[in-house]
Amino acid sequence: MKENLILANYKVESEAYQALSELKRDTTNANYTISQAVIVKKENDKLTIMDGFVNGTMNGDDTWKGSLIGSLVGVLGGPLGVLLGGSMGMLIGGAVDANDMVDNASLLEKAGDSILNGETAIILLAQEEYETALTAKLNNFEVSITRFDAAEVAAEVEHARELEKQMAKEAREKMREERTEEFKETVSKKSEELKNWFSHLGKKE
Repeated sequence: MKENLILANYKVESEAYQALSELKRDTTNANYTISQAVIVKKENDKLTIMDGFVNGTMNGDDTWKGSLIGSLVGVLGGPLGVLLGGSMGMLIGGAVDANDMVDNASLLEKAGDSILNGETAIILLAQEEYETALTAKLNNFEVSITRFDAAEVAAEVEHARELEKQMAKEAREKMREERTEEFKETVSKKSEELKNWFSHLGKKE
């Protein structure tokens, strides 16, 4: 049995919902076990979970807290994914040479880039004996399917979370360091501008 993270891109949004409904009715059999599945939509380069389920759990506000898929979507739509865009894979994957970007592209980068703006996809975590069973079920619709090693994705998500913490820490430190005389002069200038603005408003009364 192999644990896979499966990404299914749908041409028609309604078909993604139909497929999710079928998956929810048959989460466990001799060929596979589905742990969790979501429908995501990408708009303005941000992924949003639209619907989904965790095996044995009703979908709710806390359903995705701590789940692999919830963390994955959080990373792809979080500061690391938004700020670094296409460079995210280089940073997470440890590539140092831009020429190696394609060969060293991370799974997170590939997953994020494979969903285009305006598109809808299903992301599901499953343990599979034979990939053909889930593929056949998903192929009832017009879909493009990509599989990723779930353990590798989980490791990259964990690494990405650490990088986000490091980025936040460095940003705070940089802001503190840059409170120089130039910064203080800017504060003074802005203070004067605000005082003048409110003074102008007072004269209108």
